[in-house]
Amino acid sequence: MTQTVPERLAALRAEMQSQKVSACIVPGTDPHASEYMAPHWMEMQWVSGFTGESGTMVVTESQALLWTDSRYYLQAADELAGSTIELMRESDVDCPSIPDWLSRNVQGTIGVNPEMYSINAFATLKDQLAEFGIRVHSVDLIRPIWTEGRPDIPMHSLLPYGEEYAGESVESKLTRVRSALAEKQADAIVISALDEIGWLLNIRGTDVDYTPCVIAYCVVESRRCTLFIDSRKLTGEGRKYLQHTGIEIRNYEDVFAHLQSLDAQRILMDGNRVNEALYEAVNPAVRKTIVTPSPIQVMMSVKNAVEIAGTKQAMRRDAVALTRFFLWLETEALKTPQTEITLAEKLTSLRALGNHYTDDSFCTIAGWNGNGAIVHYHATPENCAKIEGNGVLLLDSGGQYLDGTTDITRTVWVGDEKAIPAEVKHDFTLVLKGHIALVCAHFPKGTRGNQLDVLAHQYMWREGITYGHGTGHGVGHYMGCHEGPANIRTDNNTNPIRKGNIFSDEPGIYRAGQYGIRTENLMLTVDAPAAERTTGEEYYQFETLTLCFYDRRLIDFDMLTEAEKGWLNRYHRKVYNAVAESLNDKERNYLAEKCKEI
Repeated sequence: MTQTVPERLAALRAEMQSQKVSACIVPGTDPHASEYMAPHWMEMQWVSGFTGESGTMVVTESQALLWTDSRYYLQAADELAGSTIELMRESDVDCPSIPDWLSRNVQGTIGVNPEMYSINAFATLKDQLAEFGIRVHSVDLIRPIWTEGRPDIPMHSLLPYGEEYAGESVESKLTRVRSALAEKQADAIVISALDEIGWLLNIRGTDVDYTPCVIAYCVVESRRCTLFIDSRKLTGEGRKYLQHTGIEIRNYEDVFAHLQSLDAQRILMDGNRVNEALYEAVNPAVRKTIVTPSPIQVMMSVKNAVEIAGTKQAMRRDAVALTRFFLWLETEALKTPQTEITLAEKLTSLRALGNHYTDDSFCTIAGWNGNGAIVHYHATPENCAKIEGNGVLLLDSGGQYLDGTTDITRTVWVGDEKAIPAEVKHDFTLVLKGHIALVCAHFPKGTRGNQLDVLAHQYMWREGITYGHGTGHGVGHYMGCHEGPANIRTDNNTNPIRKGNIFSDEPGIYRAGQYGIRTENLMLTVDAPAAERTTGEEYYQFETLTLCFYDRRLIDFDMLTEAEKGWLNRYHRKVYNAVAESLNDKERNYLAEKCKEI
């Protein structure tokens, strides 16, 4: 019989007592710093019964608390009802942080599973609590009690990823990594982030939702590369591929023993992406651990010519699906009942018709009217809006194709065009102006994302409007939709924008309870025209990759400058010329109307 939440808490407290810890922290993370976790590692969700994607539990002998952000307040309140778990609303200014709460309510030792904390996060927690005489003890308290019904680690097959898509051989990538290690005076690097492993070894998989990764660890040394992976994932093709590339294979759990006996004196680990358990496995008496960002992040963020060409092809197929979707939405959809979920399902089905499509790149956000104002809104069958009457639809979606990853947001009007409120047009156009300003930027090599972010915010700021999310995130190549190390946001990220980086451009305005507006394209960092370089410096600009029209009905053209109108006309010509040949006559005529000049 499945345990209830109170029974799980009782079992956890019994295990805490046996391990002599006063409290424990159960974060909503996994050992690989993944954006999307396999159910095997959803320990916070299992203990609490809360199914949201973001949260951290604290359990003491007499109390249980769950911290989560404002996206999940209503859901958490509902799911925690009757469980004795107190909801801590961490987005509220008066909510104490976990270390603050522990410092006032706990004495002794805190139990933390080191596999679920990065090296840096563990060190920060340890230092914060040490000020109050609280010790942090590395211990897995969940494994001994979650013995029934725990999902297995996914066992899907490792899939070789051909050079015709990757654009670079494993041998070349390993040579570059070893060169970077030599510059850091390191003999080895431990890699636990699944996207880095997939990029480095030219492998993919289906172990993780929305991100084509295979669960594994990897250690690269000066003369060998070892992949730690469950052998059940290795079909004949996968095993043959790894052997052909000279990659040694060991069992997934063997990584800890391997680190204890590793014949290397200086081992590099990324403090934000490698878990504390791996760090603790290294014997500090005989080896030194260098905690510094992985050089692989920068390498994979700079797309090569094959990756860029593939992404452009994926964008064309994505645009065909989007054109067909919006035509359906305007002419057919509302003849039958529709919800936010049925719209998302329709878009996925149209994407799936395209060559090389494998999955969505994240869970589609379809926000109708007020739901669109919830930045990370996720509709569920039990709680989603019906699409009826007039209103604003925010649609944030993307696809995974073998040759590229897409991510696009369009905000459109559904219903009678004459009913569009003037304030909706005003807000939409403010967002569009910021969106255009960013993509038109020219900037010198070495520029950071926070130095460009104001371009997207400027028109909103003039009217006392802002948005809380980042303006631009990096995007992988048939990999994670969110990729580092650089980004475009107000925070000071010291990683500069590099040629070959792909970023999103997605400013927005959110009117609580009314509507949300966000406009997002992906853009590639390229050389600026040589004629504009008067000082001999290297300058960059952005090339728009996304190929989908904007809803002209929502634009207040009187608010646009002539330069902005010119950009919009050029963009719509580009969209039509790239996509029209893949459409039938009805679809082509529809696209021509959407892309007509101002």
